[in-house]
Amino acid sequence: MSKTAFWEREKRTWPHQDLSRFVDAAGLRWHVQQSGTGPVLLLVHGTGASTHSWRDILPTLAERFTVIAADLPGHAFTESAPATRYSLPGMSESLAGLLETLKVQPQFCVGHSAGAAILCRMALDGRIAPEGIVSINGAFLPLGGAPGVIFSPIAKLLAANPVVPRLISWRGGDPQAVDRVISGTGSKLDRRGIDLYARLVREPSHIAGALGMMGNWNLHSFEQELSRLETPIRLVYAENDRAVPPAQALRIHARLPRASLVKLPRLGHLAHEEAPRAVTDIIMTPFS
Repeated sequence: MSKTAFWEREKRTWPHQDLSRFVDAAGLRWHVQQSGTGPVLLLVHGTGASTHSWRDILPTLAERFTVIAADLPGHAFTESAPATRYSLPGMSESLAGLLETLKVQPQFCVGHSAGAAILCRMALDGRIAPEGIVSINGAFLPLGGAPGVIFSPIAKLLAANPVVPRLISWRGGDPQAVDRVISGTGSKLDRRGIDLYARLVREPSHIAGALGMMGNWNLHSFEQELSRLETPIRLVYAENDRAVPPAQALRIHARLPRASLVKLPRLGHLAHEEAPRAVTDIIMTPFS
């Protein structure tokens, strides 16, 4: 199914569909949501998610900011990209191209998981110069041990096989299966949250985008580079995150002179969807 057809099928009940538009930038057609007035605040979701993950945060932020959220390449309703564009530098360059087309420079940025790494890469490369970055369970380090050696090459092979995304979407779109996967990250979502992820998982192009990102993600030198980050960054980490160990935030905090730590008790990897009010308050707290 094309991304256009996917949008036509889902748009009637997609979160904040009234804020959605499509923008041609960096050689791709992007799904973008924008709301509010004031300083520009950019929201960047993580691997396998979409703009829907900000559904309960966006309205409150839009009372103070011009909020911009986009589906990353290949994800949800944004067009698929060549394999090289799914790397960390490729994603950063593509997102910078979107911002250039939109003619905006974000004053503040919020990234979840891999989205936080994208924002830091953009800041390091001078593509953005925000006053602050909020990282929610930021995925800055490679997987350790055997998973780190095995996972990325396997994901790359799976993404290259056009049959695999269709098979995963066919087998994985069951809400109960999605609930089990999300529970495995330490989070518990309501029925609406599970349904939205199930709708994404049923779409092979979304699965292909997520696998492409996983297969081309290389963070082995990123930790060293992060020590050059001059942008103030708030490292928000969830106590029960089983996808990105909380120890990552502590390790990164020790490397960054302008970093602060915020702990979210009893929450998991999708903390911003589990406790949107608490996370929104953290985002809206001024940087010192």
